[in-house]
Amino acid sequence: MKESRNEMKNDRTSKSSSVSSLPLILDVDDFKGDFSFDALFGNLVNELLPSFQDEEADSSEGGGHGGNDGLSNGYLRGAAAAPLFPEVDKLLALFNDSYKELVDLRKQIDGKLYNLKKEVSIQDSKHRKTLAELEKGVDGLFGSFARLDSRISSVGQTAAKIGDHLQSADAQRETASQTIELIKYLMEFNSSPGDLMELSPLFSDDSRVAEAASIAQKLRSFAEEDIGRQGIGAASVMGNAAASRGLEVAVANLQDYCNELENRLLARFDAASQKRELSTMAECAKILSQFNRGTSAMQHYVATRPMFIDVEIMNADTRSVLGDQGAQASPSNVARGLSSLYKEITDTVRKEAATIMAVFPSPNEVMAILVQRVLEQRVTALLDKLLVKPSLVNLPPMEEGGLLLYLRMVAVAYEKTQELARDLRAVGCGDLDVEGLTESLFSAHKDEYPEHEQASLRQLYQAKMEELRAENQQISDSTGTIGRSKGASVASSHQQISVTVVTEFVRWNEEAISRCTLFSSQPATLATNVKAVFTCLLDQVSQYITEGLERARDSLTEAANLRERFVLGTNLSRRVAAAAASAAEAAAAAGESSFRSFMVAVQRCGSSVAIVQQYFANSISRLLLPVDGAHAASCEEMATAMSSAETAAYKGLQQCIETVMAEVERLLSAEQKAADYRSPDDGIAPDHRPTNACTRVVAYLSRVLESAFTALEGLNKQAFLTELGNRLHKGLLNHWQKFTFNPSGGLRLKRDITEYGEFVRSFNAPSVDEKFELLGIMANVFIVAPESLSTLFEGTPSIRKDAQRFIQLREDYKSAKLAAKLSSLWPSLS
Repeated sequence: MKESRNEMKNDRTSKSSSVSSLPLILDVDDFKGDFSFDALFGNLVNELLPSFQDEEADSSEGGGHGGNDGLSNGYLRGAAAAPLFPEVDKLLALFNDSYKELVDLRKQIDGKLYNLKKEVSIQDSKHRKTLAELEKGVDGLFGSFARLDSRISSVGQTAAKIGDHLQSADAQRETASQTIELIKYLMEFNSSPGDLMELSPLFSDDSRVAEAASIAQKLRSFAEEDIGRQGIGAASVMGNAAASRGLEVAVANLQDYCNELENRLLARFDAASQKRELSTMAECAKILSQFNRGTSAMQHYVATRPMFIDVEIMNADTRSVLGDQGAQASPSNVARGLSSLYKEITDTVRKEAATIMAVFPSPNEVMAILVQRVLEQRVTALLDKLLVKPSLVNLPPMEEGGLLLYLRMVAVAYEKTQELARDLRAVGCGDLDVEGLTESLFSAHKDEYPEHEQASLRQLYQAKMEELRAENQQISDSTGTIGRSKGASVASSHQQISVTVVTEFVRWNEEAISRCTLFSSQPATLATNVKAVFTCLLDQVSQYITEGLERARDSLTEAANLRERFVLGTNLSRRVAAAAASAAEAAAAAGESSFRSFMVAVQRCGSSVAIVQQYFANSISRLLLPVDGAHAASCEEMATAMSSAETAAYKGLQQCIETVMAEVERLLSAEQKAADYRSPDDGIAPDHRPTNACTRVVAYLSRVLESAFTALEGLNKQAFLTELGNRLHKGLLNHWQKFTFNPSGGLRLKRDITEYGEFVRSFNAPSVDEKFELLGIMANVFIVAPESLSTLFEGTPSIRKDAQRFIQLREDYKSAKLAAKLSSLWPSLS
């Protein structure tokens, strides 16, 4: 509150509560600005409340919580009932006065607001009227501006037309002036044929050569064009004919002048080139660009480069790649030489490119000519000496590297030349198709590449076979006679299949496939070449392993011939029989050795085929996929190629079975005694061991089949062992038909059958196991009493026929009259 009002309030507190006697308490200014009701109320009542606040503070400090007990309706209880809040009346009076003043203030404010609203309404009406008048004035101003803009635009267009006419007139004037000047020069050239002595100074001033060249080219173009028009039209007018003849003279003179000027500029260009004056060279090149677009200058510059005219540089190229004359160049040395030479060429072209960029107005065209000249002259001359395509009729001998050396040289040269092309492209060669030009350098070699590659593989195969035959012959000559004299194997003189050799075949093919990939840019061409090269590998492997298997079969055949040679009659002297037995032992040893050799051959054959199949899956198949049917065709060719080896292997395995069974039969005939199965009943405990023949046969089979278990696998192993088991079963049946059995012999036979059965169980052939189990059952016919035979086969009626053959071998077959008994028991078998 203001100080003046505070003073009035202080005076008011001492007076009566009458409203009329009080000064103003509130003012409109109290409600302006940041109004706060709490501040307003505090300013009104704080003057009347300090004494009460002090008393309240004292009572709260000393009275404790029992101070309220003495209050009753605002007065203290006690002897003197004084009022607790004496300022109440003053406050009520103050509040009433404040209320009345607030009502008066509101009325005053309402009156002022009414007056303000009325004044605002009047002023708003005046403002709207003024705005309407202003809008009309602005609209008129806009119209004036629009008319002014239209006028300005019309004047501008007129000025532009006048300017165009003036510019066209100036251009026509300039053209006419130039035409007059050109006609004057043309008349000079048209004076007389070959007379160039009386020309304007322009055409002889060396400082104005560029201008002279430009004018000469314009005159020449104009004259040639005019002659062309005269030639097309009908030359019936004499004046036209004379004009044509005159222009022909001018054309001839202009041609002579241009030639003389061009030669003069080229001479100046050469002189500046020798002094490395690039500015003079650039000036001459710019002027020469007006003559046939500067082709003569470009070609002249490229042709005069030392790399194209210096014979010593060309000879150095040959020496760096091919080495000394008479020495055999190797692909690795050629690769190093080409890398070094091509790097030198690239560096030289890069240096020339810097000069060309500074001299010629069209550097890309010059670079195209330069790079083309490098490839067609310098690189081609080197390739012609390096790559001499051999004849497919008379192949180069292997001592000189054969076709393989040529193919390797082509591959190295092609790869390095492609790298050169990429480097030259990076340096810059304009619009020249440097990759296509590089391909054309090798087109003669790539056209017959597939035939050369296949011929090379055949040559390598023939050379390898000759090498192996020579090694085998040398071994045979040094050890064959001594070995045979000591009972060596027949197979020792035969060359075995080598997985290392097949791996070498695959390595040759891998190298050939890498060249196919290098030379064949199109997937279809690549697939065709790859298929042809892979077919060579199939033929090589098929022929090699088939011949190896056939050689192993020859060993089996020779061993069989040895066995048949020593099959003699029975009426022999003891000495002859001993010699025959010794020879039979030697034949048996040869057969066992041949068996092992053939199993080794089969094992290596399988390994070789697996190597080829793995190689096809890893390296070949993905290259054949782009061509429909190529993959399937190669798979079919692979199966066809291996069929001959499979046939040889099958026949050889059959011979192996024959060899094993022949030795089994020999052992059984030599070792099996009649007493083995007719031991006397002398009260001595029977022998429960297998017979000596059985022991020898099982030992032999265990020894010889060890190689079969190792060499064969999968279905081949199962089929071979099943067939051998069936043949062994049949051979044993036939062998036992030669003997007579008593009960003790039957027990011995049962022990032999058990021994055989345990051995054949290692074959993992259920059908063979079943047959030997049935043999064990049939052996019971020799053990049981005659009266028990009828019940012996009740559970297995299928073997009664074989059992009847066994029963006939019983020692008591006739004495017990078993034939009649069996006929009555088994009438279907009688």
